[in-house]
Amino acid sequence: MRHTLDCTKWWSLPPGAENTICDVPGVQVGNADLRGPGLCSGVTAILPHGGDMFRQPVPAGLAVLNGFGKSIGLVQLAELGEIETPILLTNTFGVGPCGTALIRRAIAANPDIGRSLCTVNPLALECNDGTVNDIQALAVSEDHALAALDARGTRFAQGTVGAGSGMKTFGYAGGLGSSSRRVTLGGGAVFTLGALVLSNFGQQSALRVLGRQLPPPQDDGTENPDRGSIIIILATDAPMESRQLTRMARRSSAALGRLGSHIGHQSGDIALAFSTAQVRHRDGDDVHITQGLNERCMDAFFVATVEAVEEAVLNALWHAVPHKGYDGTTLPSFRKQATAAFGLSRDAG
Repeated sequence: MRHTLDCTKWWSLPPGAENTICDVPGVQVGNADLRGPGLCSGVTAILPHGGDMFRQPVPAGLAVLNGFGKSIGLVQLAELGEIETPILLTNTFGVGPCGTALIRRAIAANPDIGRSLCTVNPLALECNDGTVNDIQALAVSEDHALAALDARGTRFAQGTVGAGSGMKTFGYAGGLGSSSRRVTLGGGAVFTLGALVLSNFGQQSALRVLGRQLPPPQDDGTENPDRGSIIIILATDAPMESRQLTRMARRSSAALGRLGSHIGHQSGDIALAFSTAQVRHRDGDDVHITQGLNERCMDAFFVATVEAVEEAVLNALWHAVPHKGYDGTTLPSFRKQATAAFGLSRDAG
């Protein structure tokens, strides 16, 4: 059994077998938790494929919905339209160690990086978990990043785990969430679109669950504005190039609006998308022949993006188990509130 929102009537597209980003063949995810006195944080790793990503990068696109963030690697991603390391998610002050861990791992596989070979572009993104975690402790280390990479697999926990351990979403305990959609094109070809979010955004009174407002657990007049962050990772096995992936990443903003967010001033909202189709070797032929997705098919993937991202955020909320913060406070449970308000339940998965 797995806990899940009963929202099948809300979506127009079917999910993949596990309803996670790992329904896209080759994609793996790993979590590493960091716990201790005042500490509730971690690292999450997303691997587009199991090979040497420096030698075999994947095409990618980027959409900075609001740039209030402290990430590594986005400038080169936007310029070259490719990802050449796994993606690491963590808290704001953990970005540096995660970047260093990715560099060390790439050098271990390719000892000439930075010498006879070009340097490597590590990709690490963040949200601020300082509501729960004592972020000033700077506790995330390279070892945590490496542990997340080594824990990779096609099944992974969601909610307040890994990078999502101390995150807050629409005033509730939030964190890591994932979902997927199957896209069937008119000619019969079937592809998968998967989403994974590190969710740490939103104003509690604005939250919409499947189009309906969820009554806040309390209203003491001290509600914070819509700020925080969300990192959105999209994966697909459809043969898209960087421009198309960028277009798809931009549509994730529609999912945030459906949930009730206006993408606030102090929210770092970043979406990136990659394709696992036609991975090319850096040392391949000067000219290569590839397949491409007809532009008229993009609408189907835009719908899949909005649905998968919206459900991924809801899954992050649903799976979250509130942890006591470093100052003794505990965020409310979305599952408890939603179950009481809407009669949401659990089903087999």
